[in-house]
Amino acid sequence: MRSYRELVGSVFMRSSANGAALLACVFAAGLAAGAGRAAAQGAFSLTSTDLKDGAAFGKAQVYDRNDCTGRNVSPELSWRNAPAGTKSFAVTVFDIDAPGPGWWHWAVAAIPPSVTALPANASASGYLTKIGAVQARNDWGDEGYGGPCPPPGKLHRYVVTVFALNTADLRLGPGRHALMFDHEINTAALAKASLTVTYQR
Repeated sequence: MRSYRELVGSVFMRSSANGAALLACVFAAGLAAGAGRAAAQGAFSLTSTDLKDGAAFGKAQVYDRNDCTGRNVSPELSWRNAPAGTKSFAVTVFDIDAPGPGWWHWAVAAIPPSVTALPANASASGYLTKIGAVQARNDWGDEGYGGPCPPPGKLHRYVVTVFALNTADLRLGPGRHALMFDHEINTAALAKASLTVTYQR
């Protein structure tokens, strides 16, 4: 016969094993629920009614000077599934095929976290100023959006990116160069989503 001490020890060991198993099950269920919520939420993403990933810019978004005859209208952009902790958004448009370091066409910061879309022509219409956003000086030398107008011949790719940022104050003033915007935006980025659009003359 086992002693009283042996019986108590046996019961304790079974209880401990059952408790550990229960805790493991609860922990696993919690991880699965968290993963399920993340999957349901989806990744931070960017869409546009004016632009299609891999396709060419429409005439409306093309620059309206330097022998280009577009309308220079900034594109409609929409985004979803911003990460937790997002305090503002920023948008950039950059030509990665321009000679040298590339060409900045647009940079916008301080878009409020409640805003998840920019209407077409947000740059020139006054919409961005109304919501408190600030626009950089692009490489055309203008504040705001300046559409594509590359030299004739080569196809150029333009990366359109929305950033979710961990701050609402990048301390950027309107009219500062887009390169300065880019540096501050990337320093505060929690996530980003992009479309690549083309144009050729």
